[in-house]
Amino acid sequence: MTDTVAATAERETGPGPGTVIETRGLTKRYRGGQLAVDGLDLAVPAGSVFGFLGPNGSGKTTTIRMLMGLIAPTSGTAHVLGRPVPTAARTVLPQVGALIEGPALYGFLTGRANLVRFDSADPTADPRTRRARVESALDRVGLAGAAGKKAKAYSLGMKQRLGLAAALLQPRSLLVLDEPTNGLDPQGMREIRSLVRELAAEGTTVFLSSHLLDEIEQVCTHAAVMARGRLVVQGPVSALAAGARGRLTVTTPDPGEAARVLAAHGATGLVTDGDRVSAEAPPGEVELADLNAALVRGGVRVRAFGVERASLEDAFVALTGEGFDVTG
Repeated sequence: MTDTVAATAERETGPGPGTVIETRGLTKRYRGGQLAVDGLDLAVPAGSVFGFLGPNGSGKTTTIRMLMGLIAPTSGTAHVLGRPVPTAARTVLPQVGALIEGPALYGFLTGRANLVRFDSADPTADPRTRRARVESALDRVGLAGAAGKKAKAYSLGMKQRLGLAAALLQPRSLLVLDEPTNGLDPQGMREIRSLVRELAAEGTTVFLSSHLLDEIEQVCTHAAVMARGRLVVQGPVSALAAGARGRLTVTTPDPGEAARVLAAHGATGLVTDGDRVSAEAPPGEVELADLNAALVRGGVRVRAFGVERASLEDAFVALTGEGFDVTG
C-alpha cells in the first residue's frame, strides 16, 4: 500500500470538543510491510500537559511525525487544533511550536543569529518586533548569557534550550516536545519542567514525549502509553498510576525468613535489598493485617510493614510487560 491517506479521510468528522489532538484509526505501514503505528485513537485535552510514553519501536516518533505533517498516514485520520493533517498542515503549523528529534541548528551562527534566522523564515512574524521576540525567547530558556556564542560550541543541553527557544518565538496554541530535557543537568531539567508548567498555565497545550517516567509524573496532567505500535492506555496521570497495584514492603533484620513467610502466603515477585523485602501482594482477599500477623508468628521481627503507592513506572511495567527502554 502506498503512503496515501485512506478514502475515509474524505468522510471524516471533526474532533471532539475540548481536544487539540485527535486521531482515529491512525495507521502507518512502511514499505516492506513494517507496521509502525496500528489503529491509534488518541485524544489530547486542551490545556493539558500530555505525556507520550513507550519503549523503543513503540511508534511514538512515527506518530509525532504524522501529527506534524512530516509523513502521511497509510490510513486513518488525525486532527490538530481542529484541522485535518497533513491536508491543512500549512494552516495549522504556524500555531504549533515543535522540537522533534533534536534541534536543527546552524553551527556557524550564534545562538541569537539562529533565532533571528528562524524568525525570519516565519511569514507571520512581524520583522519590526523580531529582536524583542528573540531576546525574550533566549531569556525564557536561560540562554541570554550565551546568545553570542556560536551554536557549534554549545553543549547538547544548550542546543536543546536553543531549539526550545525557537519553538517559543511566537505564542503557540500547541507545543510538541520530543525529549525536551535530553542532555540537561538536573538544574536545567528543573528549569525546563518549570517552563512547561508556566506555558500550560498560560493556556498552551504541551504534548511531551519522554523516556523519563518521573518527569512525566512531575509535570504531566495526562499521558498515553504505546507498545508495539498500539495504544495501551491513556488518561489522567493520577488515574494511570492508581490503576497499578502497589508493592508490599517489609523492613526487618530477618529478610530471609520474611521472604519465606510471604512466599508461603502467595506473595510473588519477591525482592530482597538489605533489610527490606518487597513483593507483589497476594491476589484475592488476603488481608494485610493477616500477613503481618503471619510474619510475627514466623519469628520475623517487623520494623515496618505496608504497601507503597504505585508509581507511573509500576503502571507502565504492568501495562506493557516490559521495562522502559531509554532509547525510545
